[in-house]
Amino acid sequence: MCKIFCELDATSYQCQTRSIRLGGHVTSIRLEALFWQILETIAASEGMTLGRFLTRLHDEILEFHGEIGNFTALLRCACIRYAVEIGSQASLPALINAAPGSFANLRLDLSKAAFLD
Repeated sequence: MCKIFCELDATSYQCQTRSIRLGGHVTSIRLEALFWQILETIAASEGMTLGRFLTRLHDEILEFHGEIGNFTALLRCACIRYAVEIGSQASLPALINAAPGSFANLRLDLSKAAFLD
């Protein structure tokens, strides 16, 4: 199993900082590249730019909960939840191998990973 993780492209877990505008204020968010890729995929599936998607998510969280303690952590959890939901609709190997853009760097030989079937 460790081989699966060791073969990850190092660029997928390098941190990237992006500036976005939330609630009329410019702020910076630092996430690993793979999380940015997932967020871009989610935004595109909603027909939005990444900035618009993050703004809408931020506003909805404020509306439902009144505050956001750690927006970056919330984004990571949203990405994981999205991946789990997508993974329940398709096998993980198919998801990885069919993924667009930089996800292609994650293509792995999972033929021996029986736990993924």
